[in-house]
Amino acid sequence: MTQVAKALLVDDRRENLMALEAILQGLPVQSVAVESGEAALKQLLVDDFAVILLDAQMPDMDGFETASHIKRRERTRHVPIIFLTAADRDAQLALRGYQIGAVDYLTKPFDPWVLRAKVSVFVELWTKTRQLAAQSEMVRERDAQWRLLTDAVDEATNLLRSDDPDAVARAVAALEQARWGTTS
Repeated sequence: MTQVAKALLVDDRRENLMALEAILQGLPVQSVAVESGEAALKQLLVDDFAVILLDAQMPDMDGFETASHIKRRERTRHVPIIFLTAADRDAQLALRGYQIGAVDYLTKPFDPWVLRAKVSVFVELWTKTRQLAAQSEMVRERDAQWRLLTDAVDEATNLLRSDDPDAVARAVAALEQARWGTTS
């Protein structure tokens, strides 16, 4: 089953969320929009995300505090965060965002095609990471099967070298068990 990459959109203004959803339309990503840092943290407890687009300036819990919580959690610390803000007045805000762990900091108005390109990169990285994890699991399973078969061959070889009158039957049984993936 292929899992669809998700982007978490966090902004206290509904019109900004709708604009972000429109910008991401057509990309291989499902947008999940929330209107506060608290809602974002709750959403991160139930879903995995390829990227987070986070408004820096929000009431109550701002984007910086939200990002700080995200980066402290083991489950979410590696999710890339792109800060979005209308505040172009202070270069210190961008520095603060990078210090918290953001991968980028865009000021409004930003080029929607640039944002699409950045999100596409993180979606592709997320997808490739999932594919690698699945392949790694398959390799682990094959290694386990290989060990089982090798152990069975070793057991059968030892039995066939023994003086046991039932050695052939027991060796065949051991090999058949390994062949069909059962353990003794």
